[in-house]
Amino acid sequence: MSFFRPFFQWSDGTWVGIALRRSLWLFPLVETIHLLALSLFLGTIGILGLRLFGFAMRRQKIPQFARDLAPWNIGSLCVVLLSGWCLFASEAFKCYDSIPFHIKMVCLFLAVLYHFTIYRKVTQSETSRVTTGRTRLAAAISLLLWFSVGLAGRAIGFL
Repeated sequence: MSFFRPFFQWSDGTWVGIALRRSLWLFPLVETIHLLALSLFLGTIGILGLRLFGFAMRRQKIPQFARDLAPWNIGSLCVVLLSGWCLFASEAFKCYDSIPFHIKMVCLFLAVLYHFTIYRKVTQSETSRVTTGRTRLAAAISLLLWFSVGLAGRAIGFL
Protein backbone atom coordinates (compact mmCIF):
# COMPACT_ATOMS: atom_id res chain seq x y z
CA MET A 1 0.00 0.00 0.00
CA SER A 2 2.97 2.29 0.45
CA PHE A 3 3.12 2.51 -3.36
CA PHE A 4 0.10 4.87 -3.23
CA ARG A 5 1.27 6.93 -0.23
CA PRO A 6 2.75 9.76 -2.38
CA PHE A 7 -0.59 10.15 -4.16
CA PHE A 8 -2.41 10.35 -0.82
CA GLN A 9 0.12 12.92 0.43
CA TRP A 10 -0.17 14.97 -2.73
CA SER A 11 -4.00 14.88 -2.60
CA ASP A 12 -4.01 15.89 1.05
CA GLY A 13 -1.82 18.90 0.29
CA THR A 14 -3.75 20.23 -2.70
CA TRP A 15 -5.56 23.53 -2.38
CA VAL A 16 -8.84 21.62 -2.79
CA GLY A 17 -8.14 19.36 0.17
CA ILE A 18 -6.98 22.23 2.33
CA ALA A 19 -9.94 24.44 1.39
CA LEU A 20 -12.48 21.72 2.15
CA ARG A 21 -10.87 21.00 5.53
CA ARG A 22 -10.77 24.68 6.52
CA SER A 23 -14.20 25.72 5.33
CA LEU A 24 -17.32 25.23 7.41
CA TRP A 25 -19.67 25.05 4.42
CA LEU A 26 -17.54 23.85 1.47
CA PHE A 27 -17.37 20.15 2.43
CA PRO A 28 -21.17 19.87 2.88
CA LEU A 29 -21.70 21.69 -0.42
CA VAL A 30 -19.39 19.35 -2.35
CA GLU A 31 -20.89 16.33 -0.59
CA THR A 32 -24.40 17.48 -1.58
CA ILE A 33 -23.33 17.87 -5.20
CA HIS A 34 -21.69 14.43 -5.00
CA LEU A 35 -24.86 12.80 -3.63
CA LEU A 36 -27.15 14.54 -6.15
CA ALA A 37 -24.95 13.46 -9.06
CA LEU A 38 -24.73 9.97 -7.59
CA SER A 39 -28.53 9.84 -7.40
CA LEU A 40 -28.83 10.86 -11.04
CA PHE A 41 -26.15 8.38 -12.07
CA LEU A 42 -27.70 5.47 -10.16
CA GLY A 43 -31.09 6.50 -11.52
CA THR A 44 -29.86 6.13 -15.10
CA ILE A 45 -28.20 2.82 -14.25
CA GLY A 46 -31.34 1.67 -12.45
CA ILE A 47 -33.82 2.55 -15.18
CA LEU A 48 -31.62 1.00 -17.85
CA GLY A 49 -31.25 -2.04 -15.61
CA LEU A 50 -35.02 -2.31 -15.33
CA ARG A 51 -35.23 -2.16 -19.12
CA LEU A 52 -32.56 -4.85 -19.48
CA PHE A 53 -34.50 -7.06 -17.06
CA GLY A 54 -37.64 -6.44 -19.10
CA PHE A 55 -39.53 -4.82 -16.22
CA ALA A 56 -39.93 -1.32 -17.67
CA MET A 57 -39.93 0.62 -20.93
CA ARG A 58 -40.47 -2.55 -22.96
CA ARG A 59 -41.38 -0.64 -26.09
CA GLN A 60 -38.03 1.14 -26.04
CA LYS A 61 -35.25 -0.53 -27.97
CA ILE A 62 -32.35 -1.13 -25.61
CA PRO A 63 -29.62 0.47 -27.80
CA GLN A 64 -31.67 3.63 -28.38
CA PHE A 65 -32.69 3.85 -24.74
CA ALA A 66 -29.04 3.50 -23.66
CA ARG A 67 -28.01 6.23 -26.13
CA ASP A 68 -30.78 8.52 -24.82
CA LEU A 69 -29.57 8.06 -21.24
CA ALA A 70 -25.85 8.30 -22.10
CA PRO A 71 -25.42 12.09 -21.72
CA TRP A 72 -27.05 11.99 -18.27
CA ASN A 73 -25.12 8.89 -17.33
CA ILE A 74 -21.71 10.12 -18.46
CA GLY A 75 -22.25 13.67 -17.21
CA SER A 76 -23.34 12.57 -13.75
CA LEU A 77 -20.49 10.04 -13.55
CA CYS A 78 -18.00 12.82 -14.31
CA VAL A 79 -19.48 15.00 -11.56
CA VAL A 80 -19.46 12.03 -9.13
CA LEU A 81 -15.80 11.28 -9.86
CA LEU A 82 -14.69 14.91 -9.64
CA SER A 83 -16.62 15.68 -6.45
CA GLY A 84 -15.55 12.32 -5.02
CA TRP A 85 -11.92 13.19 -5.55
CA CYS A 86 -12.48 16.55 -3.84
CA LEU A 87 -14.03 14.81 -0.83
CA PHE A 88 -11.18 12.32 -0.82
CA ALA A 89 -8.58 15.10 -0.94
CA SER A 90 -10.07 16.67 2.16
CA GLU A 91 -9.46 13.51 4.18
CA ALA A 92 -6.86 11.57 2.22
CA PHE A 93 -4.96 10.28 5.23
CA LYS A 94 -8.15 9.03 6.85
CA CYS A 95 -8.81 7.10 3.65
CA TYR A 96 -5.26 5.74 3.50
CA ASP A 97 -5.91 3.29 6.34
CA SER A 98 -9.61 2.74 5.64
CA ILE A 99 -10.49 -0.77 4.49
CA PRO A 100 -13.94 0.33 3.21
CA PHE A 101 -12.21 3.02 1.14
CA HIS A 102 -9.93 0.43 -0.46
CA ILE A 103 -12.91 -1.84 -1.14
CA LYS A 104 -14.76 1.11 -2.66
CA MET A 105 -11.86 1.94 -4.97
CA VAL A 106 -11.58 -1.67 -6.17
CA CYS A 107 -15.34 -1.81 -6.76
CA LEU A 108 -15.25 1.57 -8.52
CA PHE A 109 -12.44 0.44 -10.79
CA LEU A 110 -14.29 -2.79 -11.64
CA ALA A 111 -17.61 -0.97 -12.13
CA VAL A 112 -16.15 1.65 -14.49
CA LEU A 113 -14.21 -1.00 -16.40
CA TYR A 114 -17.31 -3.19 -16.73
CA HIS A 115 -19.54 -0.24 -17.61
CA PHE A 116 -17.38 0.96 -20.49
CA THR A 117 -16.61 -2.50 -21.91
CA ILE A 118 -18.99 -5.42 -21.49
CA TYR A 119 -22.04 -3.47 -20.33
CA ARG A 120 -21.71 -0.94 -23.12
CA LYS A 121 -21.30 -3.73 -25.68
CA VAL A 122 -24.48 -5.42 -24.43
CA THR A 123 -26.54 -2.22 -24.32
CA GLN A 124 -25.36 -1.00 -27.73
CA SER A 125 -25.72 -4.30 -29.53
CA GLU A 126 -28.52 -4.37 -32.06
CA THR A 127 -29.19 -7.95 -30.95
CA SER A 128 -30.13 -6.52 -27.53
CA ARG A 129 -33.50 -5.28 -28.74
CA VAL A 130 -35.29 -7.77 -26.52
CA THR A 131 -34.66 -8.96 -23.01
CA THR A 132 -32.52 -12.08 -22.87
CA GLY A 133 -30.54 -13.94 -20.26
CA ARG A 134 -27.50 -12.02 -21.46
CA THR A 135 -29.12 -8.62 -20.92
CA ARG A 136 -30.42 -9.67 -17.49
CA LEU A 137 -26.96 -10.87 -16.45
CA ALA A 138 -25.37 -7.63 -17.69
CA ALA A 139 -27.89 -5.59 -15.68
CA ALA A 140 -27.42 -7.70 -12.55
CA ILE A 141 -23.62 -7.42 -12.65
CA SER A 142 -23.79 -3.68 -13.30
CA LEU A 143 -26.20 -3.06 -10.44
CA LEU A 144 -24.17 -5.26 -8.11
CA LEU A 145 -20.94 -3.42 -8.90
CA TRP A 146 -22.37 0.09 -8.65
CA PHE A 147 -24.30 -0.57 -5.46
CA SER A 148 -21.16 -2.16 -3.98
CA VAL A 149 -19.37 1.13 -4.64
CA GLY A 150 -22.13 2.99 -2.83
CA LEU A 151 -22.28 0.62 0.14
CA ALA A 152 -18.51 0.62 0.59
CA GLY A 153 -18.52 4.41 0.34
CA ARG A 154 -21.19 4.62 3.01
CA ALA A 155 -19.14 2.31 5.25
CA ILE A 156 -16.19 4.72 5.14
CA GLY A 157 -17.98 7.01 7.56
CA PHE A 158 -18.61 4.22 10.05
CA LEU A 159 -15.36 2.22 10.04
